[in-house]
Amino acid sequence: VIWQDAYDSVSQSMLTSGLVQRINIPANTGNTREISSIDTNEYLTFKGEGDQAARGRIQQGYSNTIVSYRIAENIGITYEMRTQNKYTEVTRRLTNAGRKGPNSIDLDLSHRITFGTATSYTDRDGRTIDITTGAGSAQQLFDTDHPLAGSTTTYRNRLANNPRLSKGAIEGMRRLVVEETYNALGEKMTGIFDILFTTDDPNTVDTAAEYLKSTASPEAAHAGVINVNLRRFKHVVLPRVATDAVGAPDSDKRYYWGIASSTMSSFYIGIWEAPHMIPPSANSNSEDVQTDDWEFRNRAGYGMTVVEGMWVKFSSGDATA
Repeated sequence: VIWQDAYDSVSQSMLTSGLVQRINIPANTGNTREISSIDTNEYLTFKGEGDQAARGRIQQGYSNTIVSYRIAENIGITYEMRTQNKYTEVTRRLTNAGRKGPNSIDLDLSHRITFGTATSYTDRDGRTIDITTGAGSAQQLFDTDHPLAGSTTTYRNRLANNPRLSKGAIEGMRRLVVEETYNALGEKMTGIFDILFTTDDPNTVDTAAEYLKSTASPEAAHAGVINVNLRRFKHVVLPRVATDAVGAPDSDKRYYWGIASSTMSSFYIGIWEAPHMIPPSANSNSEDVQTDDWEFRNRAGYGMTVVEGMWVKFSSGDATA
């Protein structure tokens, strides 16, 4: 109960953000899932009287594979803790354990944004994590030159000059949506971008609130000017984006922000084994015969991938060209 209460108390910012599509994977169905995108043409074709109707075009887009991995930790509760009224310490250990599974998932998901300008990163356990999209082994998530599977057209999803969040920068992001959102055939798509995401940098969070929640224009000298961005986006704060590989704060990434479409997202997480605790019992294999410690087993298993970058627009906020 203590572990479950701690688990339920965690705000799983990435998993509930709308940026990520969750797939629950049944047991005994393998350790991988291939995720593919398929597009059709946007428009119907003229049909003359008595003519045969044209067949719609179907374009296989890119694909990427989710590979599962497990995370684990054992929590030791000593004989003395159990028998000498040290329940405060026991509670603290189990409470901390309940948070670790969802925190780990949130960090791993967040780092797809954190390191989205690269093709890989080294995680907290020293593993090299491939974070390329399905477009190829050299294609990072945020780029100025993404290919399309069925067209010679390319697109960008990284805002030029990487401005910090502002009214003009939001307009620039919206222009990317208008001018740089295609299907795999190179036709303009008109999907709804409904999420504005930021780190937990206080200035950026407050700026987002001003631009999204003010009833009047935040930059107007009088209250009679409407705020055109009111209710345009849902603001999502992602506290683990501005971190390094081990989860420590990284001020170089504090101004990361962007907009995304929850309906177009191709960012997937597969859950093979939801975070859970396996408690010990007396005289079982979970009791250490040398120390009499009880071992509580903390486990989870999952994997993630991003197929392509059309659904998200990004700025690092550092004014780089």
